[in-house]
Amino acid sequence: MFVSDLDAATWRKSSHSNGAGGECVEVAFLATNAAVRDSKNTAGPVLNLPADEWNHLLHTIKTGTYDL
Repeated sequence: MFVSDLDAATWRKSSHSNGAGGECVEVAFLATNAAVRDSKNTAGPVLNLPADEWNHLLHTIKTGTYDL
């Protein structure tokens, strides 16, 4: 992935965001990857995941695998 890919990306904020400045992430879907970043630090680092790893991460989160 190139920086220009991220510059042209359409970022979506989590539907669970309340807009009150809480902990939120944004995701952009690229050709074969999902890019994830902190919505409060859009110039910061980006986590770049292949599509199958993104789907696995979502599944484990939704099923409570990482709940404390």
